Amino acid sequence: MASMLQAASLCALPRVRHAFFTREGGVSDGVYASLNGGPGSDDAPAKVAENRARMAAALGVAPDRLLTAYQIHSPDVVTIDRPWPPHERPRADAIVTTVPGLAIGVTTADCAPVLFADETAGVIGAAHAGWRGAATGVLEAAIAAMERCGADRARIAVALGPTIRQPNYEVGPEFVARFTSEDAAIARFFQPSARPQHALFDLPGYIATRLAAAGIRRVEDLGHCTYADATRFFSYRRSTHHNERDYGRHIHAIALAP
Repeated sequence: MASMLQAASLCALPRVRHAFFTREGGVSDGVYASLNGGPGSDDAPAKVAENRARMAAALGVAPDRLLTAYQIHSPDVVTIDRPWPPHERPRADAIVTTVPGLAIGVTTADCAPVLFADETAGVIGAAHAGWRGAATGVLEAAIAAMERCGADRARIAVALGPTIRQPNYEVGPEFVARFTSEDAAIARFFQPSARPQHALFDLPGYIATRLAAAGIRRVEDLGHCTYADATRFFSYRRSTHHNERDYGRHIHAIALAP
């Protein structure tokens, strides 16, 4: 059975189904063990398909109705009303829908998954928020797309899933300069690192602040670190540090009950 985490704030919405899937409960092996949902990985396609089918079942949808885009670390969002064939995945980092029975999701391996729901309006969203996407506006773009579908940002509940956390997210001086040159107040999201001129970045804190500035009143952070917990989570950075040939990808998704 696919292993998943859930946010209390989204569980409280009767029409909403969601899951932040861990790496446990799938059929893949090696560096992909075991619930790898990434079609962009070098894992056996049949195993990825079975893993995704298990995740779709956990969300109560058919496998072809669990949809993830071709992510490009952008602020781009697509609003959908039907499934797409795997070879026609749009290039985007957020998905919005009003259609019951479609599970919209993102794939991650350190970047932050952010799920949105306005149950009253029947509008949901999912965003892939790495530092680049968050900095260029993917969260705000997802909220705006939801509002075009009838949502009200004052009602939107947001959950932030497993992502790399500050103690394990070391960045170089160019990264710090890029952020602080645009807004000196962003310096509060950096702490000194043991290495000279390096710093530790608080990605979830930065995301939560941007959501609050966008008018989101309810943000639940599950608090899990992908890098620190190798038993439950894939991590691109950890795999790189271990010189592994590839890495698995999580899926995190949300759906309106049919």
